[in-house]
Amino acid sequence: MLIEYYILLGAIALVSWLVSSTLKKKFAKYSKVQLRNGMSGAEIAEKMLADHGIRDVEVISTPGQLTDHYNPKNKTVNLSESVYNQRNAAAAAVAAHECGHAVQHAKAYEWLKMRSALVPVVSVTSGMSQWVVIGGLMLGAAAGLGFGYYVAVAGLVMMGFATLFSFITLPVEYDASNRALAWLKNKNMVSQEEYAGSEDALKWAARTYLVAAIGALASLVYWGLQVFGGSRD
Repeated sequence: MLIEYYILLGAIALVSWLVSSTLKKKFAKYSKVQLRNGMSGAEIAEKMLADHGIRDVEVISTPGQLTDHYNPKNKTVNLSESVYNQRNAAAAAVAAHECGHAVQHAKAYEWLKMRSALVPVVSVTSGMSQWVVIGGLMLGAAAGLGFGYYVAVAGLVMMGFATLFSFITLPVEYDASNRALAWLKNKNMVSQEEYAGSEDALKWAARTYLVAAIGALASLVYWGLQVFGGSRD
């Protein structure tokens, strides 16, 4: 049982590594495409927020690489140091994307609201769900009877929330990228070459979320088959 699961995990991890590796190469490539307007990532972010009439969101620098995110709790656009200070197509793409989330928040975008509602649940259940399922199976879930079966089903429900969260994240991320690219283009913030680089970088960033969602679904289906007996002869 576990051997099959580890093979599945290995395959997903390999695809995830390939996408992540490509993403890093893309960002390195487009980090060399300097913006003709000379604006830094922070300046790009501040202008996009202002253009959307958002005055209560702060743009701040955060340590690390690819650690960029929007925090709806304290309304901050957190840009990694390289994005915050750099003046290239990759920085523009990331800064605008994170501001895309701020725009979603300001406009009460439904998918973002659903994802935010799931955060407290997933933060508690996602780390333990697999072990709850395994524990249930060890208690006799394979027979489809008894306490172990219900424990395993409870683990699957927990895993289901994490899977749902992963899929809800997809429209949130794609929409933020679409908002970012539309603004960059409509406001003539970037040249044609710079826009192409920003678009390509965001495309690969979105694929990391797609791989994560597929991986979550594959795990849910695998353990579901174990619990409900689909793998038995």
